[in-house]
Amino acid sequence: MFIASGLLLLQFLSYTLGVPPLVRVGAIFSNQPGMYNSELAFRYAIHRLNMDKSLLPETTIDYYVEYVNRFDSFETVQKVCKLIQVGVQAVFSPTDSVLATHINSICDALDIPNIGRSAHDFSINVYPSKQYVNYAFNDVIQYLNWTRFGILHEKENGIINLHQLSRSFHGEVHMRQVSRDSYVSALNEFKGKEIHNIIIDTNSNGISILLKTILQQQMNEYKYHYLFTSFDLETYDLEDFKYNFVNITSFRLVDTADVGVKQILKDIGLYSHHIFKKPYLNLHFTKSTVLESEPALMFDSVYVFAIGLQTLEQSHSLTLSNISCEEENSWDGGLSLINYLNAVEWKGLTGPIQFKDGQRVQFKLDLIKLKQHSIVKVGEWTPHGHLNITEPSMFFDAGSMNVTLVVITILETPYVMMHYGKNFTGNERFYGFCVDILETISREVGFDYILDLVPDRKYGAKDPETGEWNGMVAQLMKYKADLAVGSMTITYARESVIDFTKPFMNLGISILFKVPTSEPTRLFSFMNPLAIEIWIYVLIAYFLVSLCIYIVGKLSPIEWKCINACDLENISIGNQFSLTDSFWFTIGTFMQQSPDIYPRAMSTRIISSTWGFFSLIIVASYTANLAAFLTTERMINPIENAEDLASQTEISYGTLDSGSTMTFFRDSVIETYKKIWRSMDNKKPSAFTTTYEDGIKRVNQGYGIATPKGSPWRDKISLAILELQERGDIQMLYDKWWKNTDETCTRKNTSKQSKANSLGLESIGGVFVVLIAGIIVAAVVAFFEFWYNFRYNHKATTSQSVVNTKYNQDGILESDRNYTPPDRSFWIEISEELRYASWCMNKQKRPALRRTCSKCTIPKGQRINKL
Repeated sequence: MFIASGLLLLQFLSYTLGVPPLVRVGAIFSNQPGMYNSELAFRYAIHRLNMDKSLLPETTIDYYVEYVNRFDSFETVQKVCKLIQVGVQAVFSPTDSVLATHINSICDALDIPNIGRSAHDFSINVYPSKQYVNYAFNDVIQYLNWTRFGILHEKENGIINLHQLSRSFHGEVHMRQVSRDSYVSALNEFKGKEIHNIIIDTNSNGISILLKTILQQQMNEYKYHYLFTSFDLETYDLEDFKYNFVNITSFRLVDTADVGVKQILKDIGLYSHHIFKKPYLNLHFTKSTVLESEPALMFDSVYVFAIGLQTLEQSHSLTLSNISCEEENSWDGGLSLINYLNAVEWKGLTGPIQFKDGQRVQFKLDLIKLKQHSIVKVGEWTPHGHLNITEPSMFFDAGSMNVTLVVITILETPYVMMHYGKNFTGNERFYGFCVDILETISREVGFDYILDLVPDRKYGAKDPETGEWNGMVAQLMKYKADLAVGSMTITYARESVIDFTKPFMNLGISILFKVPTSEPTRLFSFMNPLAIEIWIYVLIAYFLVSLCIYIVGKLSPIEWKCINACDLENISIGNQFSLTDSFWFTIGTFMQQSPDIYPRAMSTRIISSTWGFFSLIIVASYTANLAAFLTTERMINPIENAEDLASQTEISYGTLDSGSTMTFFRDSVIETYKKIWRSMDNKKPSAFTTTYEDGIKRVNQGYGIATPKGSPWRDKISLAILELQERGDIQMLYDKWWKNTDETCTRKNTSKQSKANSLGLESIGGVFVVLIAGIIVAAVVAFFEFWYNFRYNHKATTSQSVVNTKYNQDGILESDRNYTPPDRSFWIEISEELRYASWCMNKQKRPALRRTCSKCTIPKGQRINKL
C-alpha cells in the first residue's frame, strides 16, 4: 500500500511540477516582403525542438501563425485575441517595432509572455538593448574621431536613438529624415557641404536604392565613410563599391563564419524544401551564405522559450491558459513563465544571450568593414568590454604606430639593384625604381621596413605536380614577409593565394620594346655589308677568272702578236696575258681601275665583260649595304600613333568583342581606322576577346606590391600608390630610372639605332651564275678560235711548196724555199699549247718555231722564222 501510494504521489508531483505534454504558442507576422524568412526560421526552430527532445523530452510544442497588415492596428489586435482564444502560452512577434507595440499591449494586459521586440513588463526583448546599441555606435564614432558628420534616417526605423547620439557629440551633426524620393537631394546636400562621414539608419528594403543613388552621385570614393546601423550589411550588394576604396562600416549580430550558424542555415533550406515544398520560401536560404539577423533572432526566441520551460518544469507547474480578450482576466501562470524566461542564459545564433528586466543585456557585435574583395571583421563590441579594434590599420594610416615590416625583393635592373661594397649595410644596399617607390610609400603610409632578398631568388610559381609555390609568393603565403616589392607581375594564379595592391606600373596599355644593344666596334667592320660566305665566293671567283683568262689567252691565236717584226734575225710572237698579268687585269677590273692590258680575242673579251658585270654588281651591292650600315636608322618605338599601328604587322592588337571600342573601329569612316578594323577582323586566331580578363591575359599585366591574403596594409598602400600617381611622383621616378640615368637602360642613340643586314648568297647569288656562264662561253669560243686557226694554217702549208732558184754572184745555185712544218693533229697542237702555258706561266713571248725535229733543220746560212 505504501509503495503504491508513493508511486501515485510521485506521478502527481511530476504532473503538478512539470510542463503539460502539449504547449501551444502563437506567432504574428506581417505580410510585407521579407517576413517569410522570419516565419521559416520560427517554424524550423519548433520542428527542431520537437524532433530533438533534448530540452523538452515529454512536451510537444504546437504553433499557430497569423498574418497582419503592419499598419492596421485593429486587425493586429483581433489576430492576437484569436491566438489567445486557442490557449497559447506565449506570443512571438518579429522585431518590427510597429507590430510589437500593438501585440505587447494585449499580452501585457493578460499576462501572456510576448517574445520579440518590446520594452513592456510581460515581454522578452531578444533584440539587443537600444541603449547598449547606442553606446556601441557612440564608441565607433569616437574612435573614428568624427567631429563633423551627417545622419540619414527614416521615421519608422529606430535601431539607435539618433537624438541621444547627436547630443552626445560637441561637433557638427547634420540630421536629415529621408525617404526613397529624397535620397538624391539629401546626398547632394551632404556632397555640396563636403560632409564625407555619413551614418545611414534606414529601412533595409530601401538600402539597394540608396546604394545606387550613392553611385550615381559619385560618392563612392575613398574619402567617404559610411556607417550603417543595419546588422545585415553582408546581405547587401556592394560589388560596385569594392574597388573604389570607399569606407563602409557596420556591426553584425550573426557571426557568419561560425560553423554552427552555417549548419543551421543549411538545415533551414533543406527543411523548407522537403517539408513545405515551397521553393519561394527557401530561395534565399539555399543560395545565400549569410543568415539575416531577423530570422536568427526569431530562431533564438523559440529556444529561449524552450529553455525557460525546461527550467520551469523543475520547480513549478505550468497550467493551461483559459482566458480571452473579452473577459480581460490575466493568466495565472504567465508571471512565473516570464520570470523563468527572464533568467535564461544561452548562446544562440546571435551570440550570448542574457536578460535583465526583459531587456537583452548580453550580446556581442562584430565590427565589420568593406575591403576590396570582401567584408572582414575588424573589431567587436560587448556591453562589458565595449569597443575592441583588432585591425586598426583598416581605419587609419599607420604613421603613428611605429611598425616595422619585413619586405622581400628580387634583383632586376632597374627595378631593384644592389651595392656590393663593404660600406653598404641594411636597406642601403638596395637602390632602384622599386626601392624609391617603397621608400616614398613608407613615408606616406607610415611604417619602417627591413628589405632583403628572397632566399631562392625567384618571383614565385606553382609546381604543377606538388601544387607548392616558391619564391616571394611562398614567403608571403607562409607569412614570413609582410610585403614583396619588385617587378612582380599581377596574375590570376598569384592573386588566388596572395593579395596585390593597385599596380604602380601598368604594362597593359603600352608596348614594351627591348632596347637593342649596339655591336662592339671592330677593326674589320667594313666587311659587315657582305656575308662571310660572299667574301669567300668572291675570292674563289677572282682566282678562277684569272686562271681562265690566262688559259684562254694562251689558247686564242688572236692574243698572240709579233714582237720586233723588223728584226728579221730573231722573229718572235708574244702574248700579253702572262699569269701575273692575268691576276693584275682581274683585280684592276674588280677595283674599277683602268688596266694597261686590253683583250683582243672574242673569248677573252667575253670573260672580261662577264667579270666586269660581276664586279659592278658586287661593288654596287657592297656600297649600298655599307651605306645602310653607316647611315640607316630606325625608331626605337615604331608605334606612336594609329597610323604606325595600322602600317605594321609585327605587333598584334585587338579589342573586347561587341564592345564600344570594337564598334568604333568597325563603323569608322577614317581610312586608318578602317585598316585597323580589317586587320583585326581577318586575324587568325581572333583578335577579339570575350572578357576584359581574357584580354589582360593576352598582354602583359601590371606590376604591384604583393601582400599576404587579408593583409591590412594592402588597401593603405594602394591608396598611397593612387596618391603618388595623381601627384606624378611615380612618373618622375620612372623618368629617373628609365630616361635620365647613365647606369641603367642607357643607349648612345636616344631615339634611333643603326640597323642593316649583311647580304647573303640568296641576295646576290645570281651574279655568280652569270660569271660562271661567261667563263664557260669564253672557253668554248677560245676552243673554236684555236681550231679555226689550226685548220687555216694546215691548209696553207700543205697545198704546195714554192721553190725559187737563182745564181748568186759567185755562180752558186741558191734556192728560196718556204718552211713547211711537220703535219700534226689538232689535239696534239692544243695539248702542246696547254703544256707550254702550264710550264712557262710568266713568259710573254716565245719563238715562232719552237717545236721542231731533225727533218726540218734549216740549211746553214738561211734563217727563216715563222711569224
